[in-house]
Amino acid sequence: MAGQELISTEPATGATFWRGKAGDADAEVAAARASWAEWAARPLTYRIEALRRFANVVRAREEAFTDIIARETGKPLWEAKTEVQSVINKVDISVTAYSDRTGQRRLEGQMNVRMALRHKPHGVLAVLGPYNFPAHLPNGHIVPALLAGNAVVFKPSEKTPATGEYLVKCFHEAGIPEGCVRLLLGGPEQGKALSSHPDIDGLLFTGSARTGIALNRQFAEHPEKILALEMGGNNPIIVWGSPDLHSAAVLIVQSAFTTAGQRCTAGRRLIVEPRLYEPLMEELGNILDRMIVGEPHADPQPFMGPVIDNDTADMLTESFLALSTRGGRPLRHMQRLIEGRPFLTPGLIDMTEASDRPDIELFGPILQVMRTDDFEAAIAEANNTRYGLSASLISQDPKLYEQFWANIRAGIVNWNRPTNGASSAAPFGGIGWSGNHRPSAAYAADYCAYPVVSSESDQARASIGIGLRDG
Repeated sequence: MAGQELISTEPATGATFWRGKAGDADAEVAAARASWAEWAARPLTYRIEALRRFANVVRAREEAFTDIIARETGKPLWEAKTEVQSVINKVDISVTAYSDRTGQRRLEGQMNVRMALRHKPHGVLAVLGPYNFPAHLPNGHIVPALLAGNAVVFKPSEKTPATGEYLVKCFHEAGIPEGCVRLLLGGPEQGKALSSHPDIDGLLFTGSARTGIALNRQFAEHPEKILALEMGGNNPIIVWGSPDLHSAAVLIVQSAFTTAGQRCTAGRRLIVEPRLYEPLMEELGNILDRMIVGEPHADPQPFMGPVIDNDTADMLTESFLALSTRGGRPLRHMQRLIEGRPFLTPGLIDMTEASDRPDIELFGPILQVMRTDDFEAAIAEANNTRYGLSASLISQDPKLYEQFWANIRAGIVNWNRPTNGASSAAPFGGIGWSGNHRPSAAYAADYCAYPVVSSESDQARASIGIGLRDG
């Protein structure tokens, strides 16, 4: 309900961080609808310059922005700072990508007829943002959308409204018209009102597969509207063929436990060659024994902060127990470090002999481990998921990587690199339940503008050479 009070708390302390009021989807969409045509009529160079001013505003506020993200999400300061840098870098990356993906082309034909290819914006686009990267991920939709000439109504996660509000203030301070970037605060009610609004021309979504599938059903009756879904993953890591085990363990930790496992590209399933199992688990244990889990401003800086809230922490601990009851063998129990706060230690569980391996995205620091007898079985196990976002092979054998790349089902396929940390300068997206074939990042221009092909001539010259009676 519009006007209802919203409260954001710091996961690390439980303190109230921000208060505000839920917004009105009708009012925000109307404001965007009234503003987008003037913005779209501006030259591309004007929009580029405005967005570069936005990057400079964020750069000037980097310290304050970093602090807001860290406090509202619980991320360590070093990671929150990296997110702010990604917001800044997104502008130049998007300008280059827009030129590459939507550049104008002209072809000369017969009798002075030309064919022209240009692109137009859709109009008003809704953006639904997640809580794990509350600035970077929605910004990855907003900047390309504005660049193409669209207006945007942005609804941040109800768990990170302060970050969303600050991001929109930076756009407005840079001189981008307030009507072109609208902020809709609220929870599921506001999200549903926005996604179903008759006056939006499309929706750009980042979040869970469950919500994405519901949106896909909803938009099935509206083929006139663009829908880009960036969803989650049940991402595999295979370790095979005599790798450097210490480096392998580091890559696994980076994949599974960065951002407290709250990344769509986080490694969820570790598939290991049997002879490497014991030494690799020992290497993993050595690193996890030294891992610092703490609040964002702690010194020394932690590797991991808390998960987003207590409800999420409760769900994850219950999920770890459920895996155990299905035949999983805990290798490292997930522990709640502070009563009443969502700090969790990384959990490891061997699911090799489990009777049931649920194909779900456990969005937190849980890593399931499996052993297979041969590499073909490892790839089959890696592909045993409805998702298809990210997958990594850790091996020193190039032939194994060729086999892995050819057979794995994922939109991001890495070799001796983590499953996460994808570059914004490349396409980002997956198959299956990980998306709807609308990759973002460098390919975001594809869903922010549509191609228009024109056949053009300076004069009207036409004749009919067949099928007419003599006059």
